[in-house]
Amino acid sequence: MKASNILIVIFLTATLFSCGSSSNDKKSDFTLQTNAPGNGISLHEDLNLSVKNPKNIKIDSIVYFINDLRISESINLSQHKLGKQNIKATIYTADDVQTVNAPLLILNDKSPKVYTFELLNTYPHDITSYTQGLEFYNDTLYESTGQYKESKLRKIDYKTGDVIHGIKLADEYFGEGLTVLNEKLYQLTWQKGTGFVYDIHTLEKTSSFKYNNSKEGWGICNDGKVLYKSDGTEKIWILDPETLEEKSYIQVYTNKGKIGRVNELEWINGKIYANIYQKDGVAIINPKNGAVEGVIDFTPLKKKVTQHQGLDVLNGMAFNPATNTLFVTGKRWDKLFEVTVKPKQ
Repeated sequence: MKASNILIVIFLTATLFSCGSSSNDKKSDFTLQTNAPGNGISLHEDLNLSVKNPKNIKIDSIVYFINDLRISESINLSQHKLGKQNIKATIYTADDVQTVNAPLLILNDKSPKVYTFELLNTYPHDITSYTQGLEFYNDTLYESTGQYKESKLRKIDYKTGDVIHGIKLADEYFGEGLTVLNEKLYQLTWQKGTGFVYDIHTLEKTSSFKYNNSKEGWGICNDGKVLYKSDGTEKIWILDPETLEEKSYIQVYTNKGKIGRVNELEWINGKIYANIYQKDGVAIINPKNGAVEGVIDFTPLKKKVTQHQGLDVLNGMAFNPATNTLFVTGKRWDKLFEVTVKPKQ
């Protein structure tokens, strides 16, 4: 196996389940049939739907749906989100209306491209920081750190590693990712179901918010309009920036299966860059459908930091628009690396 393919393999955890004929309603006279094989169907393929009618009941009409979106009996999947979906047929007869369901797994139609990096600069980083989130704002680095009784929010001079201003979270909170939108800094916590909002200039806490369907807080980023939040699964939730309500989500998938443990997030040039917990790489994700379009191999970086007992995994990315470069570190790493990303040869 080529080295470029090995990286992809370690990212993949295939999620395969039956997508054939099934019905969630055992009392129904009908079953919903698809042309999707047991290991899913990819974006470039056409999905064909039909209803099996063993009793030859006269059917007036059938309406098909993917989730709550009405579709025709034959559609191309190129505009749909990846991951586990539900397909449904509502069958109208002279005397009755029946609904039958079937699961559907939509995969990407291409394997991820593999990228590496060019190291430009190395800066000092606090070796005690259990880094959970990084973000630049006005050429200044903001960092959120984790661990109970140790979690902090800091404003940092990235060139020297000096803390310009910082606050400590209450002992019961485990700090997670952060992002800045409209002069507000949003910080997640892990298992308390709570996030905090701060004034970006003073780091004064102005409000808090609760998670809804997502159970945990891991990473967060924004595209200038909405917030994207990871929860440690393959899901990335899309939040309304005014109400902080989880409006919808995407599922992170390759052409082989899902990518779980999606962690720290960064928005870069229209894509979501995501640390994958316990992996030495980053996934590049299409925010519209969840497709993993690339993976970046950062394996060599961990060898460049001081090796010590508390050293932990790669985690923490921040794109600096002022330099058009990416900054990367890890949990209790004593270095912050400035890099550019390039295709792997």
